[in-house]
Amino acid sequence: MFAVPPNTIALAATPATAHPVLIARQYAQDRARWAPLLRYDPARRFAALVERVDGQEIWLMSWLPGQHTDLHDHSTATGAFTVVSGTLTERVAAAHRPAEVLHTLVEGQSRVFGPGYVHQVGNDTADPAVSIHVYRSTRPAMRNYRIDPVTGLQRLPER
Repeated sequence: MFAVPPNTIALAATPATAHPVLIARQYAQDRARWAPLLRYDPARRFAALVERVDGQEIWLMSWLPGQHTDLHDHSTATGAFTVVSGTLTERVAAAHRPAEVLHTLVEGQSRVFGPGYVHQVGNDTADPAVSIHVYRSTRPAMRNYRIDPVTGLQRLPER
């Protein structure tokens, strides 16, 4: 017989179903939970807190054509987002990669992120988009970045 280290067992306090991408997909399918909150703001991307549950925050976001985030990370947070409708583009940057990676996401597709994951999300199409975002614990302040053509990825000073 051998002992199983405690970190190899899913504890009751952290059920396997609590992974942010599973929560994002569940909420994306349950429109009745968030549809009354949905708005479109022509000046900036719209975001509304849907719920805080089991140590996670669930956010609804709408994206009109041309709206996007700055290049950012979520500090130490882990999370995921799922596209409910429309198409979003995710631009991923990392210090160890010479070029950015682009992901085009359509309805039902998800992306997962962890601490220090640097990305920009936006709507580059002619139609609106809607997404559900889940952040484990609470959503920390985003840290902004830029890509310098000479030195690469650089974190911008806090505002």
